[in-house]
This record gives sequence, structure tokens and C-alpha cells, in this order.
Amino acid sequence: MPKADELSPALWAYLGDALYEVYVREQLISDPAYHNTGELHREAIKYVRAEAQARIVHYLTPRLTAEEKELIRKGRNQKSGHVPTHTDAVTYRYSTAWESLLGYLYLTGRRERMQELIAAGFAYLKAEGKAPPEERKDLAEQREEK
Repeated sequence: MPKADELSPALWAYLGDALYEVYVREQLISDPAYHNTGELHREAIKYVRAEAQARIVHYLTPRLTAEEKELIRKGRNQKSGHVPTHTDAVTYRYSTAWESLLGYLYLTGRRERMQELIAAGFAYLKAEGKAPPEERKDLAEQREEK
């Protein structure tokens, strides 16, 4: 396996995407609220879609180290060649940045930090989803201010 620095941010993101998806699925199957794979899939989409991952990046950025912010920048600036039709280019780039960060941390053996960030991002999205509508509006306004 080549060293992480020898790989492109796109390859970090490829791995990070899978790592994040596994984490989300593990969390959801341990929740007794979901009874079948259809429900699990619909719920997982809320956490893994580009918009959710971009929100995680914006939420966590103040808590990242300088190196992690640089990895986010590299992942965000990675040209992918296409943008899925269900999102815009900026959102997609931030979601790729999130996946890149996770993949890089994994490849460099910093799996505890990777888990910490994933858990914090997942908890943020989960809390955001359970907030009453007026509180969700406040959360959105706080994100816009940053």
C-alpha cells in the first residue's frame, strides 16, 4: 500500500466514504427504532448525503487542527470530474473534503481521531434532526454566521 501522501485526495475520499458509511450503518442497526433494511437505508441517507457531510465540515472546522483544516482544503479542491445531479458543486466539494479527511486519518494510523470526528459529526446531525423546527432554524442561522 502506498503512503497516504503518495495518494490523491480523491483516493482518500474513496476510502473515507466507505469508512463513514460503515460507521453510520453500525450506529443505525444498534438503534431499536429501525426494523427493516428499507427503514435503515432511508435513515442512513440522511447522514451520508452530500448536504449532511458538508454540514459536518462546517460544524467541525473550528475544532480541527491546522493540519486537518489543510486536509479539508485539499479534499475540497480536488477535482472530481462530475457533480451528482442531486446537489450543487460547493456542497459536493465539502462532502468530498469530509471523506478525504477521514480517509487520510485512517491511512496514517490516526483511527482514534477519525472515530472521534465521525462520532462528533454523527451526533451533530442526529441532534439537528431531533431539534424542534424553530430550533433547527436557529442552528441553520448559526451555521450561516460562521
